[in-house]
Amino acid sequence: MATVYLAHDSRHNRKIAVKAFKPELAQSLGTERFLRDIQLTAQLQHPHIVALIDSGDADGLLYYLMPYVEGETLRDRLRRTGPCSIDDTVRLAREVADALGYAHRKGVIHRDIKPENILLADGHAIVADFGIARALDTAAKQLTQTGCALGTPASRPPDRTMPTPIVPKVRRRPITASGVQS
Repeated sequence: MATVYLAHDSRHNRKIAVKAFKPELAQSLGTERFLRDIQLTAQLQHPHIVALIDSGDADGLLYYLMPYVEGETLRDRLRRTGPCSIDDTVRLAREVADALGYAHRKGVIHRDIKPENILLADGHAIVADFGIARALDTAAKQLTQTGCALGTPASRPPDRTMPTPIVPKVRRRPITASGVQS
């Protein structure tokens, strides 16, 4: 849905990440979902969630700016070193759960929590990519079509991948799923 680029903020002399909505998707999907992504991300200010610095529109290309997180994804670390120690697993799981709990209290569900969306900076977890997040506000307009699966298939809970639900829908599923992934 979007591409993330590394850029240099010349005003502040720092690296930043630029997330740009793919123009070909803007034509087919419209820009409403990406604008909602920006709004949801902007309201999340937490030490274990990648913050939104700014957003804009450059000749019809929608984008937002985030701090560059020096480090690696949890997936990269697992590939490089193998399983984390129990102490690291517990600490990282607590940090991710704290971030997801905060987002839930703000009315936002991540919907794609996976090791690739957990960044590790100085040994601490930072949750990224609320790009397919869903507002819990039941009055909010649904931007996902019925029967349209979002997220990474391998990270989806069983009741979202099977034709017949095996467990009832639960609002806290991403927190549960993050515990199972640990």
